[in-house]
This record gives sequence, structure tokens and C-alpha cells, in this order.
Amino acid sequence: MFSALDENEKNIVIDAMEEYKISVNDVVIQEGDQGDCLFVIGSGTLSCSKIFPGKTDPTFLKAYQPGEAFGELALLYNAPRAATITANEDCLLWKLDRDTFNHIVKDAAQRRREKYEQFLSQVKIFETMEPYERSKLADAFCEKRVPEGQFIIREGETGNELFLLQEGNAVATKTLQAGQEPTQVMEYKVGDYFGERALIKNESRAANVVATSDCLLVSMDRHSVKRLLGPLEELLKRNFEIYEKYTASGQ
Repeated sequence: MFSALDENEKNIVIDAMEEYKISVNDVVIQEGDQGDCLFVIGSGTLSCSKIFPGKTDPTFLKAYQPGEAFGELALLYNAPRAATITANEDCLLWKLDRDTFNHIVKDAAQRRREKYEQFLSQVKIFETMEPYERSKLADAFCEKRVPEGQFIIREGETGNELFLLQEGNAVATKTLQAGQEPTQVMEYKVGDYFGERALIKNESRAANVVATSDCLLVSMDRHSVKRLLGPLEELLKRNFEIYEKYTASGQ
């Protein structure tokens, strides 16, 4: 939620947050109430529950852990609280008011979404997606900068992210014979993606990817890829033949 903020905006948000201590079984948010703030969890855990139509008892939805935030939906959509949040233990929360959220966090998130939507419209594999679908992808992105010469991916490591190259250039290298230096097998430019093989096939990284200039990347974790790119999985597999060719040549 706060990843789109620059340093100055982050400082404004931090200064606006109020410490909020609660005890076990305290109700922080009550379903149906009007919401005027969101909460970030500093310590402790909380439970989220909701009463669905036709039922009298609340249904447990999820547990909130330190580092997570809740209560933003009422601010985003100016709607009543959608669920009840109850403390499982004594908790330390940080409370952010509606005005700061709307003027800082919401605006920054919108700018971030617009920037990534424009970028995604230029990535060939995503160009047929609807704007709404691209906006959901943009919300799942994490931005990462990698200096020239540094590894983005290392061969043999566990793969949990898909990367898209937003700025810069990179190359893929692979060890084809034990004891020899890795061989360059692919080049990547702005708009290219990599890392999908390990996610889809649930295996270790098949090659290194090294930045050949300062790079700006966006990444998506395994859960987001499966949830948001399921229909595109066959397209993501199109590079597999290239990888297999180099793997076969080294055997």
C-alpha cells in the first residue's frame, strides 16, 4: 500500500500516524460502522470475520500479522466497514487518518498504477489485456533497482518471482559444462520478462540473469503470477523451447 510513496511522502505519513494500543479481544473495527482511518500492525495478531447474508454467526476470513494493514477499503470507497477486526492478543497498531491517506497514499497509488499501466500496454504479452486487468497487475508489482554487473537471478536458486525489465538491459547466462564459464544464452531489453520458468514448473532457476546496465525492474511473486496470469500461462511458456535448446546442448 505504501510502496508507491517517495521518501518525502513516507515521512509525512509516518509523522501523521498515531500509536494505538489495544488489549486481547478488543474490537478495532466493527462491520457496518463508518470508517475514518486505517491501521498498520506493529505487534500482535488480529482476526478478521464477517457476517454473511442468511447467517447469524460471523465467519472467520483471515488472520492479520505484524506489518500488515487493514481498514483501507472504507477510505478508498467511502463505504461502511466490510468486516470486524478483533485482537487475538495485546497489540500495538499505528493509526492513519482519512485526510492523510486520501491526499498522500491514495494519490501516490494512483500515479503508480497509471505509470505501470502505460508500461504494461507496451509489453507484448500483456497488450491484449483489458485496462482493468493491467491495473490489477500493477497493484501487485514490487519495484527493484539492480546496478550494472549485479545478478538479478542466480542459476540453481529457488525461483519465487517473475521479473519485467522496465529500464536497462540484461543477459541470461548458463553453465553448459561443469568447470567452464557460463555461456550467454539470451539478451533482455525493456519490456522483456524472465523468471517465469521456475514459477510455472516449480523448479530451481535454469540460468543466471545479469544486469549489463543499471536496471529498473518490477517483480511479481509466485502467488500473484498464478492468481493474475493464469490465462496467460501458455504464452509465458513460449520461451521454454529456447531454454530447453541450450540445456540439451550442454548434455
